[in-house]
Amino acid sequence: MLFTMQIPFNKPYFPRTSMMAFYRAAKAGSMAGNGPYTRKCQRFFEERYGFRKTLMTTSCTDALEMAGLLTNIEPGDEVILPSFTFVSTANAFLLRGAKLVFADTLPDIPNINPKQIEALVTSRTKAIVVVHYCGIACEMDRIMEIARKNNLVVIEDAAHALDSFYNGKPLGSIGHYGTFSFHETKNIFCGEGGLLAVNDAASEKRAEIVWEKGTNRAAFYRGEVDKYGWVDKGSSFLPSDVLASFLYLQLKMLEKIQGKRIAHWNRYNSLLKPVEEKGLLKLPVIPSFATVNGNMFYFTLPSREEREKMLIFLRSHGIMAVFHYLPLHSSTFFLDKHDGRELPFTDRFSDCIVRLPFYYGLKNREIDYIVEMVGRFFNQ
Repeated sequence: MLFTMQIPFNKPYFPRTSMMAFYRAAKAGSMAGNGPYTRKCQRFFEERYGFRKTLMTTSCTDALEMAGLLTNIEPGDEVILPSFTFVSTANAFLLRGAKLVFADTLPDIPNINPKQIEALVTSRTKAIVVVHYCGIACEMDRIMEIARKNNLVVIEDAAHALDSFYNGKPLGSIGHYGTFSFHETKNIFCGEGGLLAVNDAASEKRAEIVWEKGTNRAAFYRGEVDKYGWVDKGSSFLPSDVLASFLYLQLKMLEKIQGKRIAHWNRYNSLLKPVEEKGLLKLPVIPSFATVNGNMFYFTLPSREEREKMLIFLRSHGIMAVFHYLPLHSSTFFLDKHDGRELPFTDRFSDCIVRLPFYYGLKNREIDYIVEMVGRFFNQ
């Protein structure tokens, strides 16, 4: 190509009807939390994916914090989680006083290694948190077996994993709790937003109380009690019904959005396969038990130095490619709290991942141009 495109990393998809979200919520009679559109969204997730109970939140961070409360995490409890994740995954449990025990990733997939989990369990371990990176499922049967054997709670951080599956089971439905993100970089979004999926029958009622600031107000509004009051710990986790109205429009278009995003993922993967076959980069590994949900597209390079050169090269050609997580175990905040174990695969993924532009409105010719520039980088 003889011209340079300008391709951002992300561009949120706004259907024309999105601008009516405020009006729809106002017309329905509620802009605060737990309004009609909040309930419509929750029903959608429960009916489509079979979650036992869902509660919309202001973010995936809030959903994770609710999971920490519902798990009764207390000071001194240990929580095993990946180091290769966003800080919210850790903060949700650190805020409850937990000792964070970081596990390494698998060698070929940036997901938590079940063997490491098993080796890290102690008498103080209370929960395992897994992150389905890029919507690619963790090895959930092995992880759930470890949890059953040791009487542990499993929380699925499924921020990337809406509409992705493990052996036919929706991600977020396998552990005791699942958490989702509707940040503007996700498949469907409402700017900021999240969802807690409650799969543990014993936690259903309490989850709603925690969600409603520690009160039984939701039960009161349904006419189940004659007054409501403060009955448990909690906080204000509910999003505005305006956000739920915006999200509900995207949910109605989920098949269309997913179809296009998965097509983008497949196009990247097939066009970059010849580059991988030359040994120049490594494409995502998708286990037989996992599916692709079109959350993002990444590849890995042999070294951090080559990754940095690649990012500079792509940006010089109008392509906003980016890296991803810095390891939490070696972060400025946590370095003196880490137990000193090396997590080599976490470090390697952090050093070597390149994420390419990925969003609903990305055009095939733009994907072709990006792939052409990736190939040109190796030929310079």
